[in-house]
Amino acid sequence: MKVLKVPARTIAAFIVPCLLLYVCLVFVPILVSFFTGLLKWDGLTSSQFVGFGNFKEMFWHDPVFWPSVRRTLLYAVASMLEIPLCLGMAILLNRYVRKGNTLVSIYFTPVILSVVIIGQLWKTIYNPTSMGGMLNGVFVSLGLESWTHNWLTEPAIAMYALYLVSLWQYFGYHLLIQYTGVQNIPDELYEAAKIDGADGFKADRYITLPLIVPIFKISIILAFIGSLQAFDLVMVMTGGGPAHATDVISTHMYNSSFLSFKYGYGSAIATFLVVVCLLFTGVINTIFNRLERKFN
Repeated sequence: MKVLKVPARTIAAFIVPCLLLYVCLVFVPILVSFFTGLLKWDGLTSSQFVGFGNFKEMFWHDPVFWPSVRRTLLYAVASMLEIPLCLGMAILLNRYVRKGNTLVSIYFTPVILSVVIIGQLWKTIYNPTSMGGMLNGVFVSLGLESWTHNWLTEPAIAMYALYLVSLWQYFGYHLLIQYTGVQNIPDELYEAAKIDGADGFKADRYITLPLIVPIFKISIILAFIGSLQAFDLVMVMTGGGPAHATDVISTHMYNSSFLSFKYGYGSAIATFLVVVCLLFTGVINTIFNRLERKFN
């Protein structure tokens, strides 16, 4: 405040309204959702307070809940695994490709497409051979008939088929973030390292990787939290089926709230999802803050 030479009241006049708006739009709905999770309510008629009854049912009596949590966490882990690949590709593009921006823009194209379009596109690719599915058609043409599957209707593999689509869709998104981070590292550092005998991957080890940690952290958090909230792609491609085999937390919450008319129970699931998001965000931030201090 002393540096800006602005009275504290003036700063407060700008900050407080935004802070109140943020609290009303973010924290109030979370508290309302938590309170609704304490009710037995179909969303239409009168409600009944049941305490933590919905949470007890969710944790100990719901056969769909824990499998959906496991799939959601696997979804998140799979999304994070592609980020080191994006970083490696960003380094190679920045070093060896003259017009890397053009390639990054091409990879980014799936991000700007509607999830509905992407879902319909991949449903066509995953179709059975009898319906002209492209993936099965490629396997048949290569003589690999045993590799063909009903990708979205076989419970054992349907979820993995969705993971692949999600990785494909967001690869360009994380590539763009990593590429921008790599480009912002000053060339002088690499030139000085080259004089000292550090070039190529050795320079990446001692310069690129330490300086890219904050950007890498952003990608990890965006990928992880975005995957925990995965909903639209699953609903478009499988709707959570077959037999709940592709249900994730968000789709289970939606089905409970709006199809089974268990609005209070769905709110309890939503509260659980918020807690998981906050918990893992804190864990990831802690890990990367330690990494940043180590490299600094």
